[in-house]
Amino acid sequence: MEAKNLLFRTKKTFNLRGRLWTLEQPVVMGIINSTPDSFYANSRMSSTDAALHRAERMLADGATILDIGGYSTRPGAAEVEEQEEADRVAPVIEAIVKHFPEAIVSVDTFRASVAETAVRAGAVMVNDVSGGADERMFETVSRLDVPYILMHSKGTPQTMTQLTQYTDMLSEMLTFFITRLHMIRKSGIKDVILDVGFGFAKTIEQNYFLLKNLEHFHILELPMLVGISRKSMIYKRLNITPEESLNGTTVLNTLALSKGAQLLRVHDVKEAVDSVKLYNLMASS
Repeated sequence: MEAKNLLFRTKKTFNLRGRLWTLEQPVVMGIINSTPDSFYANSRMSSTDAALHRAERMLADGATILDIGGYSTRPGAAEVEEQEEADRVAPVIEAIVKHFPEAIVSVDTFRASVAETAVRAGAVMVNDVSGGADERMFETVSRLDVPYILMHSKGTPQTMTQLTQYTDMLSEMLTFFITRLHMIRKSGIKDVILDVGFGFAKTIEQNYFLLKNLEHFHILELPMLVGISRKSMIYKRLNITPEESLNGTTVLNTLALSKGAQLLRVHDVKEAVDSVKLYNLMASS
């Protein structure tokens, strides 16, 4: 079946701890990092007040979801203790929920304990970049009854650059998702979003191959998140810096939308929202 037809069958309603959320059109997720070492310096928030101001700006610019992270997952990132990660994200989530109660807040973590702390603080979605490497994650998310973002990856931030070997990349990734989804459904998690994991255990060439073939994953009939904002697949190929990569990000986000992406995870919300608006105009004409 054509990818365009499969999109009509993609899951569109989600339970955000008793609040119904409908994903009818592509939306934008804004990145807020409570970390000192994320690869894009302007995304690092050194205090709760700074994160709150960033959240306010992102919401004003049209962000639907705010994704809060306390552990940099860039290649080679330093280890962070679980308690420190939880201590980084919980106050930020609490402040955002208090000041912007209508905001949808996600926590970016691969640790079940941090996910639980974050949801108790007010997050209503778990974004797991490890695809369930923590054996407690699926049970925890099921018990918390929140949507789960399942990302493809291999290894850890410290090892993933050495794990880019694939015999048949698309088939292997599809097998990964099918296996994990079986475990997820068995655990009782109801709402799932897919993320193919650009940059995670993938070379730059593999990232572009994946973008070209993104519709391959619509067969799973789940909404797809794309996170390519200011990544090395842009700035290394253009011989620029992450700070200079906004235009390239916008181009690739637009291509991702044309391939059926329904969530764009970005550092620059306004530009991504503009891309969604213009894409929707074209798609509806």
